[in-house]
Parts: sequence; C-alpha cells; structure tokens
Amino acid sequence: MIPPPPPTLDLALDTAALADNWRALDRLSGKARAGAAVKADSYGLGAARCVPVLRDAGCRDFFVAHWSEVAPLLPFVPAASIAVLHGAQSPAEVAYARATGAMPVIGSLREAQLWLDGGGGPCHVMIDTGINRLGLSQHEVGDPVLRRLQIEVLMSHLADADADSPMNERQRAAFQEATGQLPHRQTSLANSAGIALGDGFHGDLTRPGLALYGGVPRAELASAIRQVTYPRAQLLRTRTIAAGETVGYNATFRAAAEMRIGVVSLGYADGILRAWGGAAFVHEGRRLPILGKVSMDMIVVDLGAAPGLCEGDWVDLPYDLPMAAQQTGLSQYELLTVLGRRFART
Repeated sequence: MIPPPPPTLDLALDTAALADNWRALDRLSGKARAGAAVKADSYGLGAARCVPVLRDAGCRDFFVAHWSEVAPLLPFVPAASIAVLHGAQSPAEVAYARATGAMPVIGSLREAQLWLDGGGGPCHVMIDTGINRLGLSQHEVGDPVLRRLQIEVLMSHLADADADSPMNERQRAAFQEATGQLPHRQTSLANSAGIALGDGFHGDLTRPGLALYGGVPRAELASAIRQVTYPRAQLLRTRTIAAGETVGYNATFRAAAEMRIGVVSLGYADGILRAWGGAAFVHEGRRLPILGKVSMDMIVVDLGAAPGLCEGDWVDLPYDLPMAAQQTGLSQYELLTVLGRRFART
C-alpha cells in the first residue's frame, strides 16, 4: 500500500527546552527532587516523546491520572516510578497495579481496604487539605486501616498556588499536621506553581506539570521556563477577494478593499478553538491576522503582510502559553491539552 502523504499541520517539540524546564524546576525545588506530571499524554504533547526526554534529564517520578496511561510509559521507565493519581478504585485496578508494579495513590478508606484485600504493598496516599476532590478527609487520617498501608509518599494538592492566597498556608499547615499522624517515607505537596511558594511547600518530591511544557503559572517562574511546543500549518489555498466580499461562517468579516487571503490547514478540530478569532499567525516575523470565524478544519488569514506566500507554504501560530492564554481567554492547561491528533508531532 502507498503510504499516506505527510500531514499539512505540525506540532514541533523543543526537547532541549523540555529538559531544561525540568532541570530548572528540579533546581527550584531546593532539597526536594522534581517529578513530572505526564498525564493526558504529557499534556497533549505525546508521552512517548516527552517521557524519555524527562527521564534522560534526570526525572525519576512520573504521575498519570488513569491506569490506561501506565502501559504506554512502560517501555521508557520502570513501573514503580509511575504513580496513578486516581488510585485503585476496584479489584481489577488493584490486580493491575500489583501485576505491573505501578503505584496507586490511595485516596479513600475504601481504596485502602481494597488495596489491603488485594495483597497490599507499597503505595502512595493522597490527603485532601481543601481542594475537595480526591483524597482522604482530615478526620479520616487517624483511621486504623491506614496504618496498615506501606506508604511511600504522602501527598496533597494545592488549590490556589497560582495566587497569593491565604489558602496556600492553610493547606500547608493542614498537610503538615496530617504528616504527623501517618507513617510514611516521603512527602509531596507542590505542583508547578507550588514550587515557587518556597521551601515550606516542597517536601521531598515536587510534582510539576504545566511548567514542564512551557506554562508559567506564577511570575517567579517566568525567567526559568522556556516555550516547548510550536504549532504550524500549511496554506491550502490563496485567493484575492474584492471589497465587500465576506469570509467564513456567518460572514463576520467583510473586506474593506481588495485583499489577498490564505486558507490554513488547521481548525477547532485540532484544538485551535474559536477563541483564537482576532489573533494572528506569523511568517518570518510578519503578522497574518485571522479573518472571520475559525472553522473545524480551516482558518482564513490576511496575507497582506506576506504577499509572496503560496499554497504549500507554512505559517506559524504563536504559542507562548502565557501570552496565548491572555489573548484567547483559555487557560494555559487548556491550550496544551486540546491540541488534536492530526498534528504531526516532530
């Protein structure tokens, strides 16, 4: 069979920047070591690409959300270095954890009993200190069943670390109190933003995610974090439209004069949502404003600043995450995780 032609959209990954970001976060973690949140296919950038880079940079602790995310990592890192944040919710998940050696993050008394009933062994435990998602409530920490667990890392998760909020100190104090009630080997509290809050939040292991991939959740991290991903796409068509003609669905753009436009092979099916309307692509530093509404598979741009562009030429979408978040109103997390599967990931 003839192989398919190459894709007309590409998501370049700067592996050197990814490695440098982990090293910077590891350094900023002080006496703690930095792990890596690689859930959601490394925030949409491809775990098979990102995990080996992080491993080679020195990372030894990897966090996913679902058990289905474990197997894709096993060719690259030891199973015992993989922690599953959603815990062991069923006997089947307990059996899979024990068979693979991946570590469940126990978050309830029910899960603790399931884990023990299934044979037990090393595990992590999540304490809820105020975010009210997964994790043991404060009044449950003293339950005798928990003392039967072999807890490697006792952890919690900050709810408002990207802000200067009194909640951060309340959660830190609550977590410190919980650590005195349960035997454990190590502690972990800080995410990417939490690393910037200082030594009191670091424990033994930090769990950066967003900042690894170029996100900047707090200003203190801005100078240390480099952009990692660069989306670009080909022009499918160029054409000239007359004054008064409209572009796209609902005719939301009308040309004030004759102009040359281009159709880019990219759309909201690829994660470039309609929130990008009013933004611009670039080519060799020249700005190509988006015209009209973003379609499922196409975006129309103004080629006035780059009259030499033709079908098949590539244009870039600026994807500095803090700036893109400000421009679109999307969070930096969303900007990464919505990126679609049609991109060639190079």
